[in-house]
Amino acid sequence: MPKGANQKLKLIYLIKILTELTDEKHKLTMPQIITELGRYGITAERKSIYDDIENMRQLGIEVNMTQEGRNFYYNMVGRQFELAELKLLVDAIQSSKFITKRKSDELIKKLEKYVSKYEATTLNRQIMVSGRIKTMNESIYYNVDELHEAIAENKKIKFKYLEWNLKKELVARKDGADYIVSPWALLWDDENYYLVAYDEEKGIMKHYRVDKMKNIRSLDEKRLGEDVFKNIKISQYQERNFGMYSGEDSRVVLKVSNDKIGVIVDRFGKEIPLMKHEEGYFRTTVSVAMSDQFLGWIFALGDSVQIVDPPSAVDRMKEHIKKIGKMYE
Repeated sequence: MPKGANQKLKLIYLIKILTELTDEKHKLTMPQIITELGRYGITAERKSIYDDIENMRQLGIEVNMTQEGRNFYYNMVGRQFELAELKLLVDAIQSSKFITKRKSDELIKKLEKYVSKYEATTLNRQIMVSGRIKTMNESIYYNVDELHEAIAENKKIKFKYLEWNLKKELVARKDGADYIVSPWALLWDDENYYLVAYDEEKGIMKHYRVDKMKNIRSLDEKRLGEDVFKNIKISQYQERNFGMYSGEDSRVVLKVSNDKIGVIVDRFGKEIPLMKHEEGYFRTTVSVAMSDQFLGWIFALGDSVQIVDPPSAVDRMKEHIKKIGKMYE
């Protein structure tokens, strides 16, 4: 048979055909494979395709052959990702608040290449998440890379930090002045990336929303604050800072209804102490950053959770409730 113009690419196109047109439910016969190769200007005999399939197997690409009646069928199996795994990844991408709509579509298109065209149609599912607002800042992908690089190279960074104004515009804080900090960790909380960094001026660790950081640049200065960073546990840092809002570190005693044990453990972890209290309640002591966000979290749990100590925390909760109540008088 005469050789086609793309003959040297036959194995590559055979992999492409089996990847795109076959899966567990869809298979091709040998004549169909030869026809599909012809669409790429490639002619082939059965024996050469058998050899190519064997070469694919040696490369770790599993191609299954089954007989149905007089016909033999071929399909790609054992892919790098299972369909269920890719669906999970797609769901995470579509429901993620920090990934823009355009970038979500791009990422899903790339994932579709790991399955057949039939399975690909099941990937682009529209995940409905109540109140979801996609970020408009696509630079977050490059921000994350820039921050990881600065951490790896032990360098300080500078950046502009943005906030919303009443015109719905993102504008730089501090009249556009640069923030200069020592980056130590990136963490994920409440569907947002945060940078944990050492503020030399205040001598403390602070955190910043990565999607609100702009013009990030590494400096030729080594990071500071290593001792401070070593003394904090990131998991505890997240548990303490409700919604990643900072506040004064406090040890708070809570009286909790027994049926809310799951809520408390999910929020503070299994290491917290539990002490029996009156019938139907227990007490626990937790470390938190005292903020309105923490008080709001307590308030949302109604009469199931009560702050009982220290008195300063109880008084602050009373003031918080009073202030909210006045708004509705």
